[in-house]
Amino acid sequence: MKMRSMTMVEMWASLGSTMASFMFVWAIIQRYCPPELRRYLEKSTNRLTTFFNPYIQISIHEFTGSNLKPHKAYGRVEAYLSVNSSKSAKKLKAEMVKGSSKLVLSIDDHEKVTDEFRGVKVWWVSGKVGSSARPMSMYHPEPEKRYYRLTFHKKHRETVTESYLEHVMQIGKEIRGRSRRRKLYTNSQKHSMWSHIVFKHPATFDTLAMESEKKQDVIEDLLAFTQSKDMYARIGKAWKRGYLLYGPPGTGKSTMIAAMANLLDYDVYDLELTSVRDNTELKRLLIETTSKSIIVIEDIDCSLDLTGQRKKQEKSPEDESIKGKTETPHKEKKEESGSKVTLSGLLNFIDGLWSACGGEKIIVFTTNYVEKLDPALTRRGRMDKHVELSYCSFEGFKVLAKNYLELEAHPMFQSIHRLIEETKITPADVAENLMRKSPREEAEKCLSNLIRALQEAKEAAAKKKGEEESDDIEQANEDAQRKDKQESDKPI
Repeated sequence: MKMRSMTMVEMWASLGSTMASFMFVWAIIQRYCPPELRRYLEKSTNRLTTFFNPYIQISIHEFTGSNLKPHKAYGRVEAYLSVNSSKSAKKLKAEMVKGSSKLVLSIDDHEKVTDEFRGVKVWWVSGKVGSSARPMSMYHPEPEKRYYRLTFHKKHRETVTESYLEHVMQIGKEIRGRSRRRKLYTNSQKHSMWSHIVFKHPATFDTLAMESEKKQDVIEDLLAFTQSKDMYARIGKAWKRGYLLYGPPGTGKSTMIAAMANLLDYDVYDLELTSVRDNTELKRLLIETTSKSIIVIEDIDCSLDLTGQRKKQEKSPEDESIKGKTETPHKEKKEESGSKVTLSGLLNFIDGLWSACGGEKIIVFTTNYVEKLDPALTRRGRMDKHVELSYCSFEGFKVLAKNYLELEAHPMFQSIHRLIEETKITPADVAENLMRKSPREEAEKCLSNLIRALQEAKEAAAKKKGEEESDDIEQANEDAQRKDKQESDKPI
């Protein structure tokens, strides 16, 4: 027994001596060997280690490319592990989802968990690294890049790569779909990227003050679009659709966009063109948008000087001098915005080659003055569906009365019906008059306020019409007097 113990001691001593010798030799190699030889030895060592190592590793990183675009697979793996493997993890991290009071648990960094699929055991590790692509800066710190690493025995390679990973992606997608919170994105000139908040707008087509026939037409068009992926592929078109919403201010264009997003469960990208520096940045922002989204450019006629550019012709010197006097403020304003987005760049954004990125996108333009837009911007194929949102009709009023007063019928509706057919009033103005100023305010008082507003609007419109007719008569008299004078001045 004593002899055996001595043998074990000698063996460990010999192993320690061997390891010490190896470490000494490796230190000498690292210090004195040329870099080329050192790299060759490291590669050879790695190959030797890989040859004897029976395990395979697959890494899934949080971002892809140099522009830090989120990797869809990373989010699905995270969702899958948060449900299926976090129960066996010893180290967890808890995060609060914005807009929710519920904590979401996921495995912590460098934590290892085990998963089993069809009798095959695999291991997942969560980690993070700093990028060495560019040096760190105290003003612009390098963002952390997280990853998940999957390890499995090489004899299960086919099962893991062909079945297990597909299983993880599918389950992860379903989990994210159940817990998904829609987002409202916006861009800024300072950061040149999208930022977002949780999208919570309550508008629906049921609460939209609009004729039911026109409303149903838009709903059917939207639902048909979401189910037409194969049709778009068959005819060779990008899976996107353009909407042009036009009409006076206060007619519900922004509300309709929110209703569209709620109907389809899409994210919304509110694109501020004046914050986009040039066409290249516009293209990059488009690439970063996801599928199942609505890209919105509101008040396109006011965003940039993109109206009527194709109709510009050469001006006479007198016109140029007048132009210099009258358009200087507009030019200064454009220079202040710092945007160099052109009509050509915007058209390429809508239906150029890059517009096919992602698929299943709806592009919505809104304007108060559709006649000011360049025809190249509004033609079918770019803005596929034109929807006019006009002044409030009686049918629209009934929707608002139900929303604000919970009334579907009332004796005062008859007077309102007559006045609203004779007067131009926006849904926003109708809603303002129907809104209760206090919880105890009677519905009759709100309806009376609306009738009073309609009567005042009718009188104002009649007065304005009378003034316009008077101006027309006065102008006609002046023209007639001028013509008579010209005739009398002619030599006999």
